Amino acid sequence: MKQTNFLLIIALGILTFSSCNNTNSSAKLENYNDTISYSLGVYLGKDIQAAGWDTLDIEIFHKGFIAAFNDDTLIIDRLTAHEKVRFYNNKIRFKKMNNQYKNNKTAGEEFLRENKEKEGIVTLPSGLQYEILKEGSGVIPKAEDIVRVHYKGTLVNGTEFESSYDGAPAEFPVNRVIKGWTEALQLMPVGSKWKLFIPQELAYADHPHPGGMIEPLMALVFEVELLDIVE
Repeated sequence: MKQTNFLLIIALGILTFSSCNNTNSSAKLENYNDTISYSLGVYLGKDIQAAGWDTLDIEIFHKGFIAAFNDDTLIIDRLTAHEKVRFYNNKIRFKKMNNQYKNNKTAGEEFLRENKEKEGIVTLPSGLQYEILKEGSGVIPKAEDIVRVHYKGTLVNGTEFESSYDGAPAEFPVNRVIKGWTEALQLMPVGSKWKLFIPQELAYADHPHPGGMIEPLMALVFEVELLDIVE
């Protein structure tokens, strides 16, 4: 990510100076340095366009670029500028992700909409749904607790992607898992077994899960058996 942002700034600088000097496609390549400079612009220009940075005000960018390059007084300090760029990068990424995987999002929303009408399903304000398969009577974990669980995860179409029942129970801090799990575990007494129906925004959202079966924007289903709180 750092390298991408660095190359982005280089390319934007090249594009800016090209625009200001009216060189563009009519640039004359008179020596090796000209050729390398132009080649870098070509190489990165299309990457920037593909990344969604196609609505920039080049004139305003030029002012910011020159001010920073010359160590002049900045309207926006470097740290704030970094956060602004990072936010916009994420915004572009999320928009592309929504377009590419919108079918996953639609399928998950439809599944959850139908599921909440079924008997025994509890829907929380966050959108998380659960069904109590077995009611426990033990202590309810807190966010900082480490819990021991057995679980099985499936896609909304029933395809199983992960299970701890093939081996030993899993142990992890309550606040170090996906949001849907963190919320549910702080409601479950030890000894409980619940079925969780987790909206994509409380699961992995726009991040694909390692292994490849869970794509971005997928709602997920888990059977979770809370065995114990680890001392």
